[in-house]
Amino acid sequence: MARVYNFSAGPSMLPEAVLKQAAAEMLDYQGSGQSVMEMSHRSKVFDNIIKEAEKDLRDLLNIPDNYKVLFLQGGASQQFAAVPMNLMKNGVADYIITGQWAKKAYEEAKKYGKAVAVASSADETFSYIPDCSDLPIDDDADYVYICHNNTIYGTSFKTLPNTKGKILVADMSSDILSQPVNVSDYGLIYFGVQKNVGPAGVVIAIIREDLIRDDLPESVPTMLKYKTQADAESLYNTPNCWGIYMCGLVFKWLKSLGGLEQMQKINEKKAGILYNFLDNSKMFRGTVRKEDRSLMNVPFVTDSEELNAKFIKEATEAGFVNLKGHRSVGGMRASIYNAMPVEGVEKLVEFMKEFEANNQ
Repeated sequence: MARVYNFSAGPSMLPEAVLKQAAAEMLDYQGSGQSVMEMSHRSKVFDNIIKEAEKDLRDLLNIPDNYKVLFLQGGASQQFAAVPMNLMKNGVADYIITGQWAKKAYEEAKKYGKAVAVASSADETFSYIPDCSDLPIDDDADYVYICHNNTIYGTSFKTLPNTKGKILVADMSSDILSQPVNVSDYGLIYFGVQKNVGPAGVVIAIIREDLIRDDLPESVPTMLKYKTQADAESLYNTPNCWGIYMCGLVFKWLKSLGGLEQMQKINEKKAGILYNFLDNSKMFRGTVRKEDRSLMNVPFVTDSEELNAKFIKEATEAGFVNLKGHRSVGGMRASIYNAMPVEGVEKLVEFMKEFEANNQ
């Protein structure tokens, strides 16, 4: 069977070149006589894999020397707890609620201190990013938290909030490496890799060294202390060796394309093709305020639940899979991460035009 165009929000499609290389190295990684899945995380071979992956990520994002890169497990959802556990000194943090994942992080933070929702777009089903130019930032806030790109609702921060000097923490699970990022704008960036970087099972944290504390309460689990992971160079326990190896292959693939400036151009082209069609269609329409649209996740609907269902069914049969919107919002959603080729979006739009013509 031919490979489908996979518009899943995650786990999502990986670059074909990366999958082919992984397949070629599956039984024998570079003459080691073993698969990466089998090798010791303490071996010299794996040490080279993880160090090279970190170096390539540092190159891609221009990560300053005073930031640590941590390869972790537990997904982004575990970071909802790790962030307040590690960063709450005064016991206060401000959260900007722009979707389900920011809301979950906010609810989790309440368990460890005073979490304050300083802005929200819940009033319009998270279809926009609130004005964050003059927020009521708490004087005692240890950090301000955002989810940079909202996978479910298809919104993205184009301008960072004015944190009034407080540390900015960002969950970038669904748009990391899609465009350049000024890492020094943030105290901490973390991301689950299963959308734009690699297979599920790895979460990467990029944290400024002065935020790695050794004075945490005894109650903070050893595994959730950033210091534990930083001191052990991500090898405190057995990491997801295969997942880290796959992320490393994706980093090399991105470098081969010309880095994040080039990737941003490709992503803007893809998103432009789809948004342009939605803006001119009589049947389909986007659900997000134009200035806040994501380059990665594009939700859209028709005016009929029956038509939505028919479209998803016929699209799936035609090889455009995982276009069903998140269960909390319905409709459709095309996730067009880095690995989705331009041709995949072009063919989807052709199919949508044909569907519209046949269902007037």
